[in-house]
Amino acid sequence: MSVRTVVTGLGVAAPNGLGLDEYWRNTLAGRSAIGQVTRFDASSYPSRLAGEIRGFEAADHLPSRLLPQTDRMTRIALVSADWALADAEVNPADLPDYAAGVITASHSGGFEFGQHELQALWSKGGQYVSAYQSFAWFYAVNSGQISIRNGLRGPSSVVVSDQAGGLDAVAQARRQVRKGTSLVVSGAVDASICSWGWVAQQAGGRLTTRHDAEGAYVPFDAEASGHVPGEGGALLVVEDAEHARHRGAPRIYGEIAGHAATMDPRPGSDRPSGLRRAVELALEDADAEPGEIDVVFADAAAVPELDRVEAQALADVFGPRGVPVTAPKTMTGRLYSGAAPLDLAAALLALRDGVVPPTVASRPADDYALDLVTGAPRPAPLRTALVLARGQGGFNSALVVRAATR
Repeated sequence: MSVRTVVTGLGVAAPNGLGLDEYWRNTLAGRSAIGQVTRFDASSYPSRLAGEIRGFEAADHLPSRLLPQTDRMTRIALVSADWALADAEVNPADLPDYAAGVITASHSGGFEFGQHELQALWSKGGQYVSAYQSFAWFYAVNSGQISIRNGLRGPSSVVVSDQAGGLDAVAQARRQVRKGTSLVVSGAVDASICSWGWVAQQAGGRLTTRHDAEGAYVPFDAEASGHVPGEGGALLVVEDAEHARHRGAPRIYGEIAGHAATMDPRPGSDRPSGLRRAVELALEDADAEPGEIDVVFADAAAVPELDRVEAQALADVFGPRGVPVTAPKTMTGRLYSGAAPLDLAAALLALRDGVVPPTVASRPADDYALDLVTGAPRPAPLRTALVLARGQGGFNSALVVRAATR
């Protein structure tokens, strides 16, 4: 019998809620956190909106020695990991050596830290560049810092596949649990709302240039013109179900039942996107039929051609308007590698509470043939959810999660 991999802890830091309860309460209430950028002066840029986390003071949560050596991204990740472990009632000191690891995803690394050090280099000289620049910018820094802080010396790594990376990291955690690791802290947090990060994101060509916060990020809408970026994400405690039972875990949010990742063909090819294939393979991995999926948490690119591909893949697998679809990231912006783990956390809470959170602002175009949940939460008996994520460059990831069973 294969090892069941379950989620026993959630740590959430999102623009519309710091901590699990605040995030979920605001998400169900449809409270958007998208607004004008305040972390730097974005007035000269074509895109000026973001989902920023307000009120996060790292010094309130972390020892002072960590602050000079960490980017904002890593500080949020460290606190999210603390919250996830506390939610799972896991004391890392009680775990055997090498029994637990850390597998996260990253989209851009510590951009803001790197920007400050480059500014110091060119304006003052190399002697003013922090020695911590050697790792604070790096894609793997969140995995490393979480591991060091908590003494988690088991299998650890980082996945870099843009927005798809958050699901790919959780899938890698599942593989390690199946190989014998008792517990893995997994997921992702990204934060690159700084002028250097903004230029890089702007160059990707997928940011909306609308300045109306309420109507800027509208996936599957006829007026879709690109996404609004954001910061934050979620970290999860992914655990062997038998280990969770043996230690008396206070709750099991759900089971990671299936996953698949595919790549799109090269641009200009006449071959179709690999998204549908990712969905089909994830269902196969979960031993699930399309009719068993009760809700889909969409990637929701808000780029018309990408929205069309996603809507068509869902119609092909589930039938036109065949399954409720939601995109709560319309309240936070796309958090890059942090977006899909946050969607996964929302999916687990939706299964727990029997409610589909809404997509705000969007008015779904008829030709997409989607049953998009808008306006208000939709109560429904939910047992199984599908979470989708796509990264720039052709990455596709699909993950199936089932409701908790003991």
